[in-house]
Amino acid sequence: MSREVLLLVDALAREKNVDRGIVFGALESALASATKKRFTEESDVRVSIDRNTGEYVSFRCWQVMDDETFETPDLHVKLSEARKRNPDIQLEEFVEEPLESIDFGRIGAQAAKQVIFQKIRDAEREQILNDFMERKEHLISGTVKRIERGNAIVEFGKIEALLPRDQMIPKENMRVGDRVRAYLLRVDRSIRGPQITLSRITPEFLIKLFELEVPEVEEGLLEIVSAARDPGIRAKISVRSHDKRIDPIGTCVGMRGSRVQAVTNELAGERVDIVLWSEDPAASVINALAPADVTSIMVDEENHSMDVVVEEDNLAQAIGRNGQNVRLASELTGWELNIMTKEESSQKNEQEFSKVRDLFMSKLDVDVEVADILVLEGFNTLEEVAYVPLNEMLGIESLDEATVNELRSRARNALLTAAIVNEEQVEHNIEDLVKLEGMDEQTARALASKGIGTQEQLADLAVDELVELAGVDEERANRLIMVARAPWFT
Repeated sequence: MSREVLLLVDALAREKNVDRGIVFGALESALASATKKRFTEESDVRVSIDRNTGEYVSFRCWQVMDDETFETPDLHVKLSEARKRNPDIQLEEFVEEPLESIDFGRIGAQAAKQVIFQKIRDAEREQILNDFMERKEHLISGTVKRIERGNAIVEFGKIEALLPRDQMIPKENMRVGDRVRAYLLRVDRSIRGPQITLSRITPEFLIKLFELEVPEVEEGLLEIVSAARDPGIRAKISVRSHDKRIDPIGTCVGMRGSRVQAVTNELAGERVDIVLWSEDPAASVINALAPADVTSIMVDEENHSMDVVVEEDNLAQAIGRNGQNVRLASELTGWELNIMTKEESSQKNEQEFSKVRDLFMSKLDVDVEVADILVLEGFNTLEEVAYVPLNEMLGIESLDEATVNELRSRARNALLTAAIVNEEQVEHNIEDLVKLEGMDEQTARALASKGIGTQEQLADLAVDELVELAGVDEERANRLIMVARAPWFT
């Protein structure tokens, strides 16, 4: 019988052009499935075939579980019991007992082949997909095979992929047999094989379409830096040239708009604005907000935002219908954009000036005149006054050396006082937090230093917020939040 096994493996490996190891694995699964039918209760069986002789042995398996989480005796064994047999065994390993192997002839070659063929088909699909991924071809072109609950099943080659309804361009209707292009969004590995999800609304799809229509991109003469989309309505792409002789916008538009029109037709009429990228972020933002004219821009590096000032009659155009223009420009450039008129900008500047002036008057104990000098010279925080290079402050004509040294000393004392107060508050808050089950001092200190000092404040957090604030994993974050919320339910 062992010779029959080897002959079957060799024949299937040649017929399907797959590795013998895949066929052996499929046959082991078929034999294990047949062996399970011996048992009336649920069971886990492993079959191992010797790759050289064809001889095979069978085992019944129980996974080792913690004594507290132990549930199913047919499939699991307690750690304490498992260690009586093997003192070195660990959680999630298996305890095995030999079984009398089933006769290969009893399960029938036909039944075995069905399981084997399915495994081989899965392996073939996996191999085709791996080859496809290695070529980095994320642009898929296929045919709609069927529609299931509004989702399209797209067939390309021997592979089927899912194009969900929420990844289709709004208002487009697909029918069986339609040719469709889409972007390979993700591949989920599962027991049933790779599940491929496509998208027609992701910005990467727009970039790939332009790469297809504009040969200069593939040649490396042009680069599409980024893209932003309101699917089916409007989009923006940012382009740059690596060859000074090439006009990036004109090249992407094409002769009489042929290239950009081809992309628009593929995207159900989505209008595409082509924007010139610049190394200067402010210049990129000005280009991205076109056709609106920008009067001035104030860049806030710390908050990664820009205040964009436009004329009153240009405000609506800069913002766009339902905020579309500024939203796409923000996504395209990666900066938060605040559109405002000159009057609004002046009011904001006055408020910020007044706020910083009050801070300096209060913390440095200076009069309005000195505070105004500091603000006008560009100082916005106590840290800047305390630690900016001494030569820079001595360069202020209105302040002598004695005044500069006194201001720096007062700023440092104010920062030290604030730090002591904050540390005392953190220590106080820790006392409340560490009382919670599952909380440790390090996590409590991390939370308290960021303003989360009570059980109520912790309970109000979302899981992702706690993960970011305290650097804990999602499972622990969820557990801590549920403990903090316990009083809500009592």
